[in-house]
Amino acid sequence: MGPVVTIGLDIAKSVFQVHGVDAEGGVVIRQKLTRARLLKFFGKLDPCLVGIEACGTSHHWARELIELGHDVRLMPPSYVKPYVKRQKNDMADAEAICEAVTRPTMRFVPVKSPEQQSVMVLHRTRSILIRQRIQISNAIRSHMAEFGMAAAVGRQGLQALIAVVEESSDPRVPTEARGCLGMLAAQLRLVNEQILDTDRLIRTNARSTEVGRRLMEIPGVGPLLASALVGTIADPRAFKTGRNLAAWIGLVPRQNSSGGKERLGGITKQGDRYLRQMLVVGALAVVRYAVRNGARRPWLLQLLARRTPKVAAVALANKTARMVWAIMTSGERYREPLAA
Repeated sequence: MGPVVTIGLDIAKSVFQVHGVDAEGGVVIRQKLTRARLLKFFGKLDPCLVGIEACGTSHHWARELIELGHDVRLMPPSYVKPYVKRQKNDMADAEAICEAVTRPTMRFVPVKSPEQQSVMVLHRTRSILIRQRIQISNAIRSHMAEFGMAAAVGRQGLQALIAVVEESSDPRVPTEARGCLGMLAAQLRLVNEQILDTDRLIRTNARSTEVGRRLMEIPGVGPLLASALVGTIADPRAFKTGRNLAAWIGLVPRQNSSGGKERLGGITKQGDRYLRQMLVVGALAVVRYAVRNGARRPWLLQLLARRTPKVAAVALANKTARMVWAIMTSGERYREPLAA
């Protein structure tokens, strides 16, 4: 057997499975490694091609192996799954990764830097805090409804309920319940302050990069979306066209075509859910503005005449994703469309 040229690495929290083959495809290495032995093992090998599934901690291990001189390729797990033979286990997964990384048509995930992952930590923390705010708000509303007090939808209605909780002389809230509701109100204030702090950090991050400032010139792209785009898309040139980026986000129609007949359905919703959500929310804002003042959006107005606002917003989100790709790859700025 010859030297190892390709390795499939199945990563986990503590135990890692290695599957290595030579130039002719013969199995050279089939071994389990602990976390402490992983870098020592690869440090003794000659530089080779290493395939890893793009999952939790994959970018960290990719950076570590690249520093050791190896050529590391990350792949979406859904693209590796067809190469798994029979039963699924760590050994079969590593073999499938080793096979998939050598395919000429395989699509790879660019390795993110620690700075890009730090930006996404900000966004994920903000999402968790927003979910907590919704949970606490709903809890306060439901508990107060048990005592016959309901409030209007929105922050003002919620603040009216909190004012009743903080008024110790109000007889409508029992003493035992008032203490617990006071804890929820204090937790809600803390969560709101933390959300404002993360918003400031995200806004600062979006304005700190030249690409982020150019992206914010696109209608429907604010600091939140611009920061997420810069942090998520490690290398925009990894996508050949803007449609490829839109497909990666999940904003292209789902196909069920056969026999030369094209059958298109709703969007695939495959890919980055967070970016897709932000793009659609930004597009909805543009749609609302176009309904009131659509002189510079004739394409959108014509689409709204045929489709519902939400369908038009998804189509606009697809178009925005293509513009994002063009601006990130060309280095140009956004230009308003000229009237026909």
